[in-house]
Amino acid sequence: MKTFAIIGSGRQGTASGYDILKHNPKSSLIMVDINIDFANKAVRTLLNLLPQTKIEPKELDISNAQETKDFLKNIDILISAIPYKYNLELTKLSIASRTSMVDLGGNTEVVKKQIALNSEARKNGVTIVPDCGMGPGMNVSMALLAMEQIDSPKEVLIWDGGLPLNPIPPWNYALFFHIEGLTNEYDGNAHFLKGGNVIDVKCFNKREIINFGSEIGDLEAAVTSGGLSTMPWTYKGKLDRLENKTLRYRGHWDSMIAYKNLDLFSRNPIEIDGVSIVPRKFYHYMLNKKINKGIVEDICIMRVDVHGSNNKKETLVRVESIEKFDKELGFTAMEKWTGWHASIVAQQISINNISSGSIPIEKALSGKVFYRQAILRGYNISIKTQVKD
Repeated sequence: MKTFAIIGSGRQGTASGYDILKHNPKSSLIMVDINIDFANKAVRTLLNLLPQTKIEPKELDISNAQETKDFLKNIDILISAIPYKYNLELTKLSIASRTSMVDLGGNTEVVKKQIALNSEARKNGVTIVPDCGMGPGMNVSMALLAMEQIDSPKEVLIWDGGLPLNPIPPWNYALFFHIEGLTNEYDGNAHFLKGGNVIDVKCFNKREIINFGSEIGDLEAAVTSGGLSTMPWTYKGKLDRLENKTLRYRGHWDSMIAYKNLDLFSRNPIEIDGVSIVPRKFYHYMLNKKINKGIVEDICIMRVDVHGSNNKKETLVRVESIEKFDKELGFTAMEKWTGWHASIVAQQISINNISSGSIPIEKALSGKVFYRQAILRGYNISIKTQVKD
């Protein structure tokens, strides 16, 4: 059986660990963290849920390249559940140690550099799949699932978001992952397809109200960066239109736009009364205290509309899924959709269902394979097709 390792023993890493052990009970798993207390906590959580499994903690500082490389030599598949800024170097070390790797991504430019290592990964017989998780990741897999339902998809529109079940004004949001990752999504540009060509779209643009029925009601969607990863370049000239927007409760975007207009997203130091302050660090320090409430009950929503033709008839396919906080396991919906998607990809690598190389998620995992694995995990995914007259 395979040996898995997860670097980063926080929420998403622990959720990935559960999914690996649940579906590979004879495999061994090592939970890694720079802080052994976090690794030990993750191990205790997993053993409480799956007491008969083989799992151990390890303390490791990945800035020590040689120590990390030596550790990876004994690992078959690695999941990186740490901030994206470490993933390129970790990819290089994984390739050198002949360890396959999946990560939670978060920055398209970093992912492009990882994909550029394709020939080295193939030469060493390992598989690298960056940008897994909820979005990018599962949203791309859901888009592929919808596209696979018809002969000729032309337009792909994706909406997704993770939200607290009980929002508290004025932010109407709770933090489900590292705040740096949240600001990264809200800064810079997104990459879409329009007329078959890749275009840049500024964050917070294209706001629209989307209704999700009586239980959820209206949500407000807006553009955020990085949600499609490399998918626009993969489908350049193949799709006419490709877009992805993030869902939030109404009022959230107004607050974020105000903060951005105050230059609180800036990384450039400013001096106030002789004290040097980085606006983004100050902003994170203050906002984190307001929206980071630990484990909160949440809901994740994902909808994909694909317009195209099937049997020469104009067709709309809608694929949709809603996930809520899991009271039995104690995992948030965000943890399940993020950690479990990465785990699904890692497990597909472990059974040789994904070829060697450094491969973007849209080429690594088909919609059909994702759907089969998602149903095994109890996801409620609806697929509806409407043929237009």
